[in-house]
Amino acid sequence: MRKPFIAGNWKMNKTAVEAADLASKLKESVGDFKDADILICPPYTSLAAAQEAIKDSVIDLGAQNMHWEGQGAFTGEISSVMLKDVGAKFVIIGHSERRKYFSETNEKVNKKIKAAISAGLLPIVCIGETLEQREKGQEKEVIENQLKEGFDSLSEEDLEKITVAYEPVWAIGTGKTATGQQAEQMHSFIRNWVRENFSDQTAEKIRLLYGGSVKPVNIKELISNENIDGALVGGASLKVQNFTEIIKNSV
Repeated sequence: MRKPFIAGNWKMNKTAVEAADLASKLKESVGDFKDADILICPPYTSLAAAQEAIKDSVIDLGAQNMHWEGQGAFTGEISSVMLKDVGAKFVIIGHSERRKYFSETNEKVNKKIKAAISAGLLPIVCIGETLEQREKGQEKEVIENQLKEGFDSLSEEDLEKITVAYEPVWAIGTGKTATGQQAEQMHSFIRNWVRENFSDQTAEKIRLLYGGSVKPVNIKELISNENIDGALVGGASLKVQNFTEIIKNSV
């Protein structure tokens, strides 16, 4: 049985002071909640403050992105070493906003996954199709390509360190959510792809999250499906009550 995993992606929100306040309140509400794994991913500048605020709780810390090199002349970038240094355990890789606005390719995603694993970080790898791709019936082709190129040359051992977040691009920040059936179909497709390209054991172990306008009112329908193991939550993770309800409704 895979343990539910609820991750909050704070995106470009919260100063260090604001992040510490939100993290502290989350610690009060779910800091000892052990029925689901809980993760918050603040902006880089708020990571240290959030880490201090969640200390001695079950809540883990993650980052929203990283460079594939450990150091070097990459102005404005952050390395896996720096993330580990401030206490990050996880890192989101390949979010659709990174792909759309910052030209992140499957090849770059692959390099970042390898660098994260090498550094001891646990990647949450995002995949998903646009509305245009879905309307053309290309969603499975798009997802398969993202998996094939993103996971190129990874071992089974590598894959067991990865969480996959399926986020239909058309549902991110739009208020639209895939139906439980739509989400389950894609999660089933992803798990079967892992089974066919790695092993039954890896396919059963890997956790698959749904992302895209997740709210307290729809998490139960989503996570009741066999292949949906949790959620990557955006806007709702910025409100203590909403995020708390999502976490508690996931079990």
